[in-house]
Amino acid sequence: MSDPRATGPGDSPVNPIPPLVLAIVAAMAAAEAVFQLGARGLAGGPEAIGWRISTIQQFGFSNRAMTWMLEAGQLRIDYLIRFVTYPFVHASLLQAVFAIVMTLAIGKFVAERMAGWAVAILFFASSVFGALVFGLIYPDGPGLIGGFPGVYGLIGGFTCLVWLQLGAMGENQMRAFVMIGVLLGLQLIFGLLYGNNFTWVADIGGFVGGFFLSFLLLPGGMRRLRQKLQRR
Repeated sequence: MSDPRATGPGDSPVNPIPPLVLAIVAAMAAAEAVFQLGARGLAGGPEAIGWRISTIQQFGFSNRAMTWMLEAGQLRIDYLIRFVTYPFVHASLLQAVFAIVMTLAIGKFVAERMAGWAVAILFFASSVFGALVFGLIYPDGPGLIGGFPGVYGLIGGFTCLVWLQLGAMGENQMRAFVMIGVLLGLQLIFGLLYGNNFTWVADIGGFVGGFFLSFLLLPGGMRRLRQKLQRR
């Protein structure tokens, strides 16, 4: 994390949010704005009410499409593109707002230690890995939309940073997993109260992928991980 005391007279003590992270949340916001305008009859005419559903059908991740590719041994571009388009389509305004806020907050923190391009790679790679895990475990699952697997990947990056920092200070590194523990606990509670479609599996996949990928993206991350494992 940058040291405010090291900044010059014309520098800001607060690191700006990387442009690529802003582009990701801008795409999420733009898609949701179009859905809201269409649903309220402010754009697109009567058929605009169904824009969200048609976009989900066209760009949401499909478990069955992935299963078909695996069984047929064929790759289709229109199916593969869904691995990176589904994070931008949300089921509701509330879901979109939560995804946007968490992407900005966690993305900014991680970007204080990683390059902006690395944070974007972390988001998309975690989204892809989360969808892969979900599709493999639930081949006939309900499909997947929303930015949360990518957000959980950023949380994995955050956890990796805290894990390394605690290790450098000689403190208990398990404290790094407090955030993900709390979030999974909340998901369990909401699942029991409102039903569960098991998309939390994709979130866990995103977190695991983000945590381990961060060792490759952080400067010296792999070296510190090897040193840690060698001491065990």
